[in-house]
Amino acid sequence: QFKLIVENPEKPVASGLQVKAVVEYTPKCAEDLQDELTLLVDDDVVHIPLLGLIPYCDLEVESEVNFGEMIANNKLVTKEIRIANRGTISGVFRVSYGGVVLLNIKPTRGVVKPKSVRKIEVDICTDVPGVIKEMMKVELEGRGCTEVWIKGVVVEQVLKVLGVSCGKVLKCINFGPVYFGTSKTEKIHLYNESPECMDWVAVLEDNAVGGEMGTDLQGSTDAVLQDISLKNKDVDVSTLILCVPNQGTLLPYEKSLITLCFSPEKFERDFEVDDSSLIQDYVLFLRFETVGKRGGCLQTLSGGATATTSSHSRHVDLALMGSGFPVILTFKPGTVINFKDCYLGEQTRAVCTMKNESEFLPVTFRFRKAAHFNISPERGKLKKKSEKEVMISFSPRQIGTFEMKQIIDIIGTGVDKNNVDVLKTKSFHQIYLTLLGVCKSKRTSVVFTINPGLTPLISNATGQFVADGTGQLSDTAPVAILKSTQTQIHTHRKNRNCKDDALIAFPNDRAASLRPSEWNKKYRTIFTKTERYYYIDPEFAYTDSERLLRKENKKHYIDFISSLRQRRLEKEAARQFHIYNNPVSIGIKPAEGLKSPDVSIADFPKEKPQPKMLPLDDCMLTSRKLAAIVSKSTNKGVWSWLSPMPASTQEKEDCSLTLTHKQLHQIFIGPSTIDFGDVCVYSTTTKELHIINNLSVHIWIQIEIDVAELQETSPLSQVVPPLTKTHIPVVFETITVGMFKSSFSYKINNQHIGHVLVIAHAMPIELQLSTRELILSPVPGCLAGTEFRRTVRVCNPRNHPAGFTWRPVTGDRKSAFTIRATRGFVEAYSDVECEVVWHPGFNTPETGQFTLCVRKGNSINLKCFAKVTTHV
Repeated sequence: QFKLIVENPEKPVASGLQVKAVVEYTPKCAEDLQDELTLLVDDDVVHIPLLGLIPYCDLEVESEVNFGEMIANNKLVTKEIRIANRGTISGVFRVSYGGVVLLNIKPTRGVVKPKSVRKIEVDICTDVPGVIKEMMKVELEGRGCTEVWIKGVVVEQVLKVLGVSCGKVLKCINFGPVYFGTSKTEKIHLYNESPECMDWVAVLEDNAVGGEMGTDLQGSTDAVLQDISLKNKDVDVSTLILCVPNQGTLLPYEKSLITLCFSPEKFERDFEVDDSSLIQDYVLFLRFETVGKRGGCLQTLSGGATATTSSHSRHVDLALMGSGFPVILTFKPGTVINFKDCYLGEQTRAVCTMKNESEFLPVTFRFRKAAHFNISPERGKLKKKSEKEVMISFSPRQIGTFEMKQIIDIIGTGVDKNNVDVLKTKSFHQIYLTLLGVCKSKRTSVVFTINPGLTPLISNATGQFVADGTGQLSDTAPVAILKSTQTQIHTHRKNRNCKDDALIAFPNDRAASLRPSEWNKKYRTIFTKTERYYYIDPEFAYTDSERLLRKENKKHYIDFISSLRQRRLEKEAARQFHIYNNPVSIGIKPAEGLKSPDVSIADFPKEKPQPKMLPLDDCMLTSRKLAAIVSKSTNKGVWSWLSPMPASTQEKEDCSLTLTHKQLHQIFIGPSTIDFGDVCVYSTTTKELHIINNLSVHIWIQIEIDVAELQETSPLSQVVPPLTKTHIPVVFETITVGMFKSSFSYKINNQHIGHVLVIAHAMPIELQLSTRELILSPVPGCLAGTEFRRTVRVCNPRNHPAGFTWRPVTGDRKSAFTIRATRGFVEAYSDVECEVVWHPGFNTPETGQFTLCVRKGNSINLKCFAKVTTHV
């Protein structure tokens, strides 16, 4: 089968030349051949082996596919298996699987071209936690059967609350006693113990079983019941408990530090009660939930349909306990302190004893400043069940009767809602004391002195004597000055035209004329305006050099302050330059050098609508608020007319928003698992996917379905108005018998992705008989030879109509049994009765058999017996 084509050279082959030979192989059978070609070169012999191989395929497949760790979140996880063909012709493969875990394998058979790779997709539905270790068999052409192991682990997405210091799981946090108006914080770690990211949100369970909202748990049963009836039921729990942050995203195995703040507030009563009895105990539950995965029932919708979410709701509850206490301070001798009468310049004292009646908390106090009263100590701290003496002194600075309201600030820690991590010291409570005191005038002797100058405003009858009630000397001499330009009384002739702005000294300032206030100013007399003489003492007056030094020193400080101002202005200019130094603004000051235009009322633009505030976006989510919003949405009728795309400007604006975790938590799309149950092949089954939009904006829902069994689902895109509920019919059709499990995804506003799991058990078309053996007996009272009759019921337990045909099973003898109707249809979940008749005769068989043949379904045998009785 080998052929050599060559011309042997007659002469030796010169250097650089060659001889060409062609070997042809023509196989005549499917077998490998081997031969040898001999080459003679001078005295050497070269043996060249010849191999003739037939073409073949060489298929290889991976022995293991490891999915790793997966989260039980109703998703389909896909891995690929590669089948490589390294041969020269195409090879055929076939995959068979009979394991427990449902795997979607596509394709299960096919052809791999030579020198190429074929990919097989294996889908696993992550709905049930567990360990996956399954084997599928891959039959390869030329290789036989190869085992491929499918491995993986499906775990729950676990969320844990851990202590910051101990690192252990926390079930409860006790804030302990806290004064009303103050705050106390605790820190925790929120831990994502799973291999995937998790979006979470915090929800306060303010209507949970076992919760307490301000009840005094130490009181009697009657007192507690009375207190519950008097309480304000509309208390916003989100003001009592703060959780910062209250939403976020956790990476795999990541811890996030969360601050919890307890700020109790006193309930308002319709009547006065004793402050010591206003103890309020709180027990609340804080739930950390995965966004969109809320446990329990969404709402019972119209038509009796109920949308339920998955039973695997991933959340963790944390109990919060705390008590609110009032400030109880008592004073001895009381809140009204009466001081003895005293005179101006004297002082009286009183001792007040402050006692902290609280058994759990200390008190930090601070007295405010009050006129005419001094308190020592002004501030301090009282331990629980302790007392302290405070000295209050009355030092009047004027004559009269005084009734002062002394304010005592109680100091505590308050929380800043913008920064919960920082607790600020503040006055959260005030107590008032009433201080009473009287200051009397003291009788003094009146001393008269002669006033040689002008008559003062207050004088005696003659204007010559002035009473000095204080008896104290004045620090300054009585100097009276006046502008010279404001009077011309007795001005001397030579001084009438004086233009300088000199100061006029009155006649009674002789003592001051020897020490002028300023050496460079001139003084003239009041009458003649002659320049006054003054004397400068050289021993006490500044010299010229000292005056220059003082001037230089003063100038130094003026320059220093001016430089500080200049530096501040430069920093402000640099900051303004940094603000306006961008491609949008070129640094031009607005309206610089421009005149204001004339504006009329018609030129005013219309007020733009305020931007919509999404509900509960700034405050913390509570179960009551969520229930109120859901009821508001579900009480409306089902919105049936929907737009598949955002059309109006408002819809486009709303549907382009990026929603926060709290906003996504208020959108209900469910159930997260749609179970069709047992359905029949070739049938069409519909379940509703409910959508409830509890936001005040439009949302855009887009559904992506790649599964052939769900292709009839419609519509796949629609815009849901605010506070509206609707539903999308999910249609399931299949022609394959077996368990179906797949998922489809949806997007909210084309950004946020969610998944819905679809489960169905596809059953074949099947009919059932009410009995497999039918005994026919004559009816009593009938004549001989009467036909025997009996009915059999054909039942259809499936959701698809089934066609049937009765076929008699006959042997050598003809059957005496007939059945009607011989063919027909049985509607879904209904039955049809067929009548079997036995015709008696001579030597007729008393037994018969029929076969119920179901179209595209099963077959059932019916045995019939005729019971003949002999009457004597």
